[in-house]
Amino acid sequence: MPKKLRELIHELEQAGFINRGGKGSHRNFEHEKGIRITLSGQLSGDAKPYQEREVKKKIQELER
Repeated sequence: MPKKLRELIHELEQAGFINRGGKGSHRNFEHEKGIRITLSGQLSGDAKPYQEREVKKKIQELER
């Protein structure tokens, strides 16, 4: 079962990403180390598989 977009955003915020805003349904997140990611969609909507992979990848980049 796919995660909700709000769950992915929560994971990013827990990892230290800051919401830098965006237009419409887009949200731009940036970490102080310079890692960026953009998520789009409604908060209550299901996250797409590529979004889940991308969030996981960006969080793993922090651990290096």
